[in-house]
Amino acid sequence: MNFTKPLILAVSVLAIMSCQKSGPQDFALGKDQCDNCRMTITEQKYATQLITQKGRAYKFDDIMCMNMYESSNPDKATNAKTYVIDYPSGKFLEKAKATFIKGGSIKSPMGGNTQAYQDKAAAQKAAATLGASLTK
Repeated sequence: MNFTKPLILAVSVLAIMSCQKSGPQDFALGKDQCDNCRMTITEQKYATQLITQKGRAYKFDDIMCMNMYESSNPDKATNAKTYVIDYPSGKFLEKAKATFIKGGSIKSPMGGNTQAYQDKAAAQKAAATLGASLTK
C-alpha cells in the first residue's frame, strides 16, 4: 500500500494549520458584538480582546467590559492573553504592557472612559491634555 500521498496531504494540512494567526483577531466594526454587554463594536480605539488558553477570542467594546468579563468568567480568564488597542496607533498591544489613562474628557462606549497607550510619555501628555489620570 502506498502511503506517500496521504502522508503528504496530512503534513500539508498540519503546516497550514500551524501558520494560522494565534494572536488577536481584527475587529469587524459595526458587526462584531461585545461578548460582555452585547453592544455592537463601533470604535476600534477602545476595543479589547481576551484570548483563552484554548485559543477562543472574546471581543469587547470597552476596557471596562473586558475587566467585568474577566471577573465574572474566571474559568475563561485564567491564563488568557488580553489585548487592548494603543490609542494613538490603533494597533493591538498586550494589556500588561499598556499604560492607561482614565477620566477627564475621555468618552468611551460603555463609560469606562479609559485609553491605552504603548508609550508612557504619550500617555502622560494625553492625560494632561484631557484632564485624565494615569492609572498604570
